[in-house]
Amino acid sequence: MNINELEKLQNEGIDKLPSIERRTFLKAGLAITGVFMGGTVLSLTLAGKSQAKVSTESNGTSSFPYSPHYSMVMRQNRCIDCERCKEACVKTNHVPSYGYRTTILENYKITGPEETERIFMPVLCNHCNRPPCVRVCPTKATYKDKKTGIVMMDSKKCIGCKTCMAACPYNARYFNEETRAIDKCNFCFDTRLSKGKKDTACVEACPADVRIFGDLSDTDSEVYKLIHAADKIVWVLRPETGALPNVYYMND
Repeated sequence: MNINELEKLQNEGIDKLPSIERRTFLKAGLAITGVFMGGTVLSLTLAGKSQAKVSTESNGTSSFPYSPHYSMVMRQNRCIDCERCKEACVKTNHVPSYGYRTTILENYKITGPEETERIFMPVLCNHCNRPPCVRVCPTKATYKDKKTGIVMMDSKKCIGCKTCMAACPYNARYFNEETRAIDKCNFCFDTRLSKGKKDTACVEACPADVRIFGDLSDTDSEVYKLIHAADKIVWVLRPETGALPNVYYMND
């Protein structure tokens, strides 16, 4: 695919985006500026000069559904693929060698007729407000925590059917052969957050400050300020699924 074809794709699909998604982002003070690569990446920018209160709930109301409302911002252009985030996650959450809770994807961006730029994209569970994995689980082993909004796994209820793995838009789950259950990122809730730690292991380990973690309902938090920066474009992955992810991407 050449650069001209990429430019044609830049605004493709905006009108086809579900109206509930457009309304939700508008309530967040964010305007949709493009749907890239067949709808797999949505770009957003601040709507107007005033910084409206963010609303990322699943029911379209004007209040936050969770408190704290945990979210993560990825400053993608800072990632150097050192993999310290992955190493910290493995050590902290006892992830087996064949599994992962977070990983880094590699892609190439066309910058000229014969020029490309290598891009690294950190990915993990997006802790969606409307998680498809939760909807399809037959035993309710995966669920959304009513207080924090973190998508959790109860390994004791999991029967290993892998339905949630198939439903996840972000390929963010794996089957743990030791526990015979699905495992995934839970923002280090059991290993760090519940013990008073402020950040996840991957955030603390990153030397380039790629990952910013915090409470999106707190207007003084860094995640809130980054998402609402007037001069920045923020995007989410696979918006066409209607999952309403709580992991945002940007370049700075």
